[in-house]
Amino acid sequence: MAFHQQTPFHTPRIPFTGSIHGGLQEGKSISITGRVLPGADRFNVNLQCGSGNNADIALHINPRYDSHPGYVVTNTLQKGNWGSEERKLNSPFPAGSAFSLSITVSRDSYQLNVNGCNFMEYRHRMPFHQVDTITVAGNVEISSIAFQNSMFPGQPAFPAQPAFASHVAYPTNAAFPSFSAGPPQHGFPFQPGFPSQPGFPSQPGFPSQSGFPAQPGFPAQPGCPPAMPAVPYKSPIRGGLQPGKTVTIQGTVLPNATRFTVNLSHRSGIALHYNPRFNENCVVRNSKRGEQWDAEERDGTMPFARRKKFTLTICCESHSFRILVNGMHRHTYNHRFTPLKNITSLEIDGDISLTSVMV
Repeated sequence: MAFHQQTPFHTPRIPFTGSIHGGLQEGKSISITGRVLPGADRFNVNLQCGSGNNADIALHINPRYDSHPGYVVTNTLQKGNWGSEERKLNSPFPAGSAFSLSITVSRDSYQLNVNGCNFMEYRHRMPFHQVDTITVAGNVEISSIAFQNSMFPGQPAFPAQPAFASHVAYPTNAAFPSFSAGPPQHGFPFQPGFPSQPGFPSQPGFPSQSGFPAQPGFPAQPGCPPAMPAVPYKSPIRGGLQPGKTVTIQGTVLPNATRFTVNLSHRSGIALHYNPRFNENCVVRNSKRGEQWDAEERDGTMPFARRKKFTLTICCESHSFRILVNGMHRHTYNHRFTPLKNITSLEIDGDISLTSVMV
């Protein structure tokens, strides 16, 4: 049975309300990538039944920062009444940090995965097939919201990963006076049971996409989920880098891995060469000008392991690259090449398999 994937939402304005075409089914996953704003008070992600202000909320995910360390509240709202809160005191959403949250629907619960690691299970308090809307509000920037259907109905999906997105940049958000779901955005009306069809109409403020267009490493296969990107992988960075832009790579280290590399390149060299070496138990960072390598940086621990999944996030900032592995800040690499807008290519090679790449 073929499934048509819903086109991802890219860099939506917050607060955001969007339809989940076809609603939820067992095995379906939603993947949200973004960044918690520095000094955040709270934000929330809701899976709800309809887009009105009085809609029932089947799953309310609410990281809060009013105490240290931060914590995460989950709950359900039915007929205007909140149920009993579930709280997780070890929050994987530190303020100012990038994150990747996936929500996978199973028969009895929602499985929440953050930065490639299992976070929690939230048992259903109302039928998940009633859910047709996702909302995001609060002190957060979102780069993409992507959808993955199970290949086999009734079977759990693979852990959700963000679909490939080209030229994803974080918007500048205004202050948020309230943290409710907010009114539906213009251009995203509530559409129950949106019929499955190739492609979806373009939405205001989002690039027009007919289904999943062919991208480097993603062969187009109508009616099938997008293929995993192949290694070696190469993709343009449209418009080059700039402060606030993020590259997110998710994959798995091969069992007998020796090393892999991620290069952010410009026309005459490599601005950032990120090179985990398993035989040396270190991560080498460097830059290359023409054919000449600069001085290596090797300090810090080795955050990757053979056979293990990972989420590698490279945040471009004004004076450096901030590098996170599975949501934890691991390295800072001061810029040796400017202007940043001339860094226009991403290359990945070595002993890994890739699940998703977001540029």
